[in-house]
Amino acid sequence: MHDTGTAPSPAPAHQQDPAPAPDAGDRSTPDARGTGTRRFGLPVATCLVMGNIIGGGIFLLPASVAPFGTISLAAFAILTAGAIALALVFGRLAARDPRTGGPYVYAREAFGDFAGFLAAWSYWITTWVSNAALAVAAVGYLDVLLPVADHKWSACLAALTLQFLPALANLAGTRYVGAVQLVATVLKFLPLLLVAVGGLFFFDPANLGPFQAGDEGPVGAVSASAAILLFSYLGVESAAVSAGEVRDPRRNVGRATVLGTLGAALVYLLGTLAVFGTVAHDKLAASTAPFSDAVNVMFGGSWGGTAVALAALVSMVGALNGWTLLSAQAPYAAAKDGLFPSAFAVKRRGVPTVGVLVTVVLAGLLTVYNYTAGPSGVFEVLVLVTTFTATVPYLLATAAQIYFLASGRRDRVDRRRLVRDAVLAAAAFGFSLWLVAGAGYAAVYQGVLFLFAGVLVYAWMAARKQRAADHSG
Repeated sequence: MHDTGTAPSPAPAHQQDPAPAPDAGDRSTPDARGTGTRRFGLPVATCLVMGNIIGGGIFLLPASVAPFGTISLAAFAILTAGAIALALVFGRLAARDPRTGGPYVYAREAFGDFAGFLAAWSYWITTWVSNAALAVAAVGYLDVLLPVADHKWSACLAALTLQFLPALANLAGTRYVGAVQLVATVLKFLPLLLVAVGGLFFFDPANLGPFQAGDEGPVGAVSASAAILLFSYLGVESAAVSAGEVRDPRRNVGRATVLGTLGAALVYLLGTLAVFGTVAHDKLAASTAPFSDAVNVMFGGSWGGTAVALAALVSMVGALNGWTLLSAQAPYAAAKDGLFPSAFAVKRRGVPTVGVLVTVVLAGLLTVYNYTAGPSGVFEVLVLVTTFTATVPYLLATAAQIYFLASGRRDRVDRRRLVRDAVLAAAAFGFSLWLVAGAGYAAVYQGVLFLFAGVLVYAWMAARKQRAADHSG
């Protein structure tokens, strides 16, 4: 256990009860009966995981990996195995400590306040920057349905609206977040499954093209396509981060995490395979709308672009809804421990309202900046940073699981599953490390700067916590 120099407490973080009773100010407790405080069941928690994993990237993935040939499907299979291992580890961690905060809770309990703060800080950066990026990307799909991109301010207003509407659902309470997430997940998976299943009836092996299209060699081709696909599974932690809002979290968080990851993997693999088999390889490699091309081949006409744009827009609004909730959960957990400003610990109708509002403001400012900065590329740099910051909590959480297993803590380790849990934790840690490597040198370099900028915030909050302890003593 690392001594972070913060205020002493009756027991170190790693010796505290893994599932303390919710504090009096937490209105999301099982006994709460206020409007909007209904907790998520297994179906909604699963939709939260699936909806956050699958945003709009799925609609471009087949064309992105087509230049490497069908060998890229092997990369998909390897990444799916790594993502499932990570999902299983999160399920095990949540079963032992089912509190809101996910990776923050696990990292703090294993390694102390500072590690927990880094997990919460990096995750928070990821969520609000990603929300801005999702909204900007969604405007491109919206423009197919309504011409809004002709003028930058109309496009900016559309992007801000796409962020604001999911935030309203969050502020209305967890029951509305769950309802939006369930509807959005169903609406976006229907067309994706239509292509994935319907494409099997139009599948032509001649369209697949070469097994290996480039000159990289098998290992190089798998690695290169994996670098593109690596971040397709970000979001597996969604149920664990919101564990405090899930009914029977010790049982349902793990199930939702695994089911959501498997569901997303099924859509990814079947959808990519269907597009590979319906669109000629040469055309697919140059396509900017592979699912549209597949729909046009399957059903004729030229309405595929409109159909896919609508599905992508629904998909990204659902992702914005889920990520807005997650953006408030890690700061909420850290604020309850005195590591974030106390305002982040205020909950209304089961949702940390201040966290949601701050996310909307920061993401909104970044969105406005995107439309006013011109070709400076700073917005793109910020988005690139999130590819690194998103993986920091994964590394810390999987390292925490390894710590619990290696330390032999009886309250943390099921002896009957020790070997299996150790193998899964090692695989998940390796997968997380691979995610960091796949982010690239620039993302890691700039992401570390963002991460270390939080050290100043931690120093301030730790000092306040120490002063409060001194006064109370």
